[in-house]
Amino acid sequence: MASIISFKHHGDLKKTDTFLRRLLKQDLSTILERYAQMGVDALSAATPVDTGKTAASWGYVITRTSDTATITWTNSNVNNGVPIALILQYGHGTGTGGYVKGRDYIKPAIRPVFDELANELWKEVTGR
Repeated sequence: MASIISFKHHGDLKKTDTFLRRLLKQDLSTILERYAQMGVDALSAATPVDTGKTAASWGYVITRTSDTATITWTNSNVNNGVPIALILQYGHGTGTGGYVKGRDYIKPAIRPVFDELANELWKEVTGR
């Protein structure tokens, strides 16, 4: 026995069309730049300080394609090929056979930036 599936549609797609057209016109560059810098500030403030060089070495790169945008936070403090921000985060062995335990400072510092960015972008694309 064959099944019959049917549906009825009333009205038009004007609201959907308007929403999608508004999305295409939006330039989110200012929002991304602002939050990228907020991330740098948060990471700098949360970085454990000895000399202050690692805290002062945070930066960012925004990469855009036709349908995505990515913020990558960077830290340029590298000593003998070792990224200092990462060994502070994850820990490292010492030259004398000891171990320095890492301190999770990156994720807690950047999470509020992610949350606020997600909220603002949602408001931007929904118009709320």
